[in-house]
Amino acid sequence: MEMKNIVFTDQMMKNHPYDEKTGLLNVTPEFDLTYATDEKLGFIFSPDMTIFRVWAPAASKIELILFHTLYGDGAEHIAMNQVAPGTYEIDINRNLDNVAYNFGVYYPDGKYTETVDPYAIATTSNGERSVVVDLLTTNPENWSERMPPFTATTDAVIYEASVRDFTMSESSGAKNRGKFLGVVEKGTKSPNGLPTGLDYLKELGITHLQLMPMYDFQTVNEENPEEKYNWGYDPQNYNVPEGSYATDPRDPKTRIREMKQMVQGLHNAGIRVIMDVVYNHVYDPDTHPFERVAPGYYFRRNEDGSMSNGTGVGNDTASEHAMMKKYILDSVKYWAQEYHIDGFRFDLMGIHDVDTMNAVRDTLDEIDPSIIVLGEGWNLNTNLPENKRASSINARQMPGIAHFNDAMRTAIKGADMGGGFDPGFISGKPFMEQWIAINQQGGLYYPQDIAGYQQPDQIVQYVEAHDNHTLFDKLAINMAHDDERTRTRRHLLASTLAMLAQGIPFIHSGQEFLRTKQGEENTYNLPDEINMIDWERRDAKQKEVTYMKELIRLRKSEPLFRMQDTLDIAKHMEVLQADYYQIVWQLENETDFYYIIFNGNGDPRYFSIEEGNFELLVHDCTVTLDNPRMWFDTDEIKVEGFSTTVLHKKK
Repeated sequence: MEMKNIVFTDQMMKNHPYDEKTGLLNVTPEFDLTYATDEKLGFIFSPDMTIFRVWAPAASKIELILFHTLYGDGAEHIAMNQVAPGTYEIDINRNLDNVAYNFGVYYPDGKYTETVDPYAIATTSNGERSVVVDLLTTNPENWSERMPPFTATTDAVIYEASVRDFTMSESSGAKNRGKFLGVVEKGTKSPNGLPTGLDYLKELGITHLQLMPMYDFQTVNEENPEEKYNWGYDPQNYNVPEGSYATDPRDPKTRIREMKQMVQGLHNAGIRVIMDVVYNHVYDPDTHPFERVAPGYYFRRNEDGSMSNGTGVGNDTASEHAMMKKYILDSVKYWAQEYHIDGFRFDLMGIHDVDTMNAVRDTLDEIDPSIIVLGEGWNLNTNLPENKRASSINARQMPGIAHFNDAMRTAIKGADMGGGFDPGFISGKPFMEQWIAINQQGGLYYPQDIAGYQQPDQIVQYVEAHDNHTLFDKLAINMAHDDERTRTRRHLLASTLAMLAQGIPFIHSGQEFLRTKQGEENTYNLPDEINMIDWERRDAKQKEVTYMKELIRLRKSEPLFRMQDTLDIAKHMEVLQADYYQIVWQLENETDFYYIIFNGNGDPRYFSIEEGNFELLVHDCTVTLDNPRMWFDTDEIKVEGFSTTVLHKKK
């Protein structure tokens, strides 16, 4: 749109949307038609001039505050021009690279507040001031274009980790422990001399590393991060890397450069990066720039003016509003283009609306259609009609967007809530077999009153994530009298049920070596000692790690385990049995034939098979792909208790 300076008249002020009684905008259905803008917001940098533009429909006047130094008190206050209803702009004709700025907001009732730029891409420590940066100066050496497009979403093997947890333990052998750079240090080893960190991920064979929040979050002191722990689901500045993960949080460019170095190092290792994004709520809405530039707009409100609270943390963002939708789209586009991010995991995705999530998919398709979009499609009680929520029940409305399949997770190990006492298939709960088998078919025959999955690329298959008890700790609750061998076998069986299912497999960091958080269920703010990866435990569980590594190899080696369409699943996969703690299915195409048998009983079971010379690829908690045992000319196979058997033959 053409931008023109606007001079306020008394009549315009009389019709101003800011309600002086409530201190909120009067957001009517027509509000966006008058005030929304499609202009680029934030700053537009060039060496000779920087344009600042902010959307602040509640303001009667906006000042640009240019600080003389990053951390000093001196500042220059410059009135901005209203160039469209609610949009303010100013051009500064000098080089402002690495200059701190904020906005001063004057409301019609005479109130005043100062805020960081909602579109800030760099800040001083702890996100207190926005900073102009020349992004070209933040690029690492040999910073190149994006990786080539990924093959297919169902080819992915996703591994979830926290930047901090991954290398915080001394046992990681990393120099930059808990930092972006620590994730990609090469040659790190545990005290026992085994590879850790990046080298370990390469050996494991994952395709995508999903990193928990690494944008700027609020409750960790960036200048002293070890004084307090937090996962980072407390957003402060959405488009700024988290300073506690940088080697120098006081230098605005360091965190940008080092996050790019991390992405670059992972890409060079053949591993793509999925970013955990939390657009559904902010940590403190009252002090967040959303509320300071547009009070009452960016958050859903109930009829009494209170904030909708489907998130459970006191506020839900209003993605159905044009400028919140624009913000989400601008943000994912920025991360994908500037940082070469390969996927986005949407926290509490069910808070958002279907149209916005489809627009996210469309926006990213223009950059790279193989960018993965996945999220938590829980149907949460937010102030938005259920048929418009981006929940799993509405998955049919969102092609190309994946949802965490909590239904299979719960069937396998039991519900996570309420102390974790509910058992599942692996811990003796009856009648879970058919439900697990249905879920393993990747959307084929899926009951649409449970979830609207249409294709396998819409289903994330998992048994453990950062939330709730780890699988090992839950088994310790459910099956307290198990010996170590039995608990391990149940654990491996659970992981295999998810890893070999049709869909997108997902592994929580440490799951492959039976990660424990000392029995704690919700560790979002517990100390490093509880949350950090224990690499010595990995060393002690090498057999289990090898099992998962070889399962990944098996899945990647055979397209039948990662079909891309439910029509192919219907053609090539058949469930033969699902009862009495036993699930049996076969995979078959023109050249290969597989039996996949899951035994949830504690003792061996025998299964009828067709006669032939079969390779025994998985058996008795061991995967053997290179020199498999043979099962010769017999019509029966013995499957050990709490284990999986996979048989293969060429046709």
